[in-house]
Amino acid sequence: MNNYWPEFFTVALVHLLAVASPGPDLAVMIRQALCQSRRNALLTAIGIGAGILVHVSYSLLGIGFIIQQSILLFTILKIAGALYLTWIAVQCLRARAGGIHVETETHTSQSSFAALRLGFLTNALNPKATLFFVSLFSVVISPGTPVAIQASYGAYMALATGVWFVLVAIFFTLPAVRKGFNRFGHWLDRLMGGVLLLLAGHLLLSTVSGAEPPSDPSSGMGQ
Repeated sequence: MNNYWPEFFTVALVHLLAVASPGPDLAVMIRQALCQSRRNALLTAIGIGAGILVHVSYSLLGIGFIIQQSILLFTILKIAGALYLTWIAVQCLRARAGGIHVETETHTSQSSFAALRLGFLTNALNPKATLFFVSLFSVVISPGTPVAIQASYGAYMALATGVWFVLVAIFFTLPAVRKGFNRFGHWLDRLMGGVLLLLAGHLLLSTVSGAEPPSDPSSGMGQ
């Protein structure tokens, strides 16, 4: 294992830069933290971390390389991701005035499973995350690294991602933070909806333009 510490630290650094970059995961996480209970926000954070395991699994199996090389499969993935982001965006844009109140029926109607599923699908259907992990496992991680070691890298990234978004959830569920956003909570919802809609539109435009997936993991997964 000692021989792989330099590689691990490289993976950890690249992943840290990627997970902290703005993207669908962060937008959804902030909305959940401000508009849902802390429990639901934490479940969404756990779901995002669990979604990482999907990308790690197909990268280890070599399926990620097939997705990267197949224009059709990658296009389907981008369209699925764009449609899911659009659906979330519509929910945000329908927000009504009244500030952020987690006690209201609208906000507490989300079940624990729905909160967990939201985080999981947001990450699992993020095509930029697909590109990031395929590139990471093909460029940064040596093909000679044992599968068990590669799997441990993946487990670390899933855990680190979950911890990062748990911290985001805890911060944005602080009473003082919520109070600061309370007066314009519905506008924040709409802003998040607009951001997600732009991200979805970017995915669809890149599909139409036939943009090829990048091969450099330093471009980030835009979480």
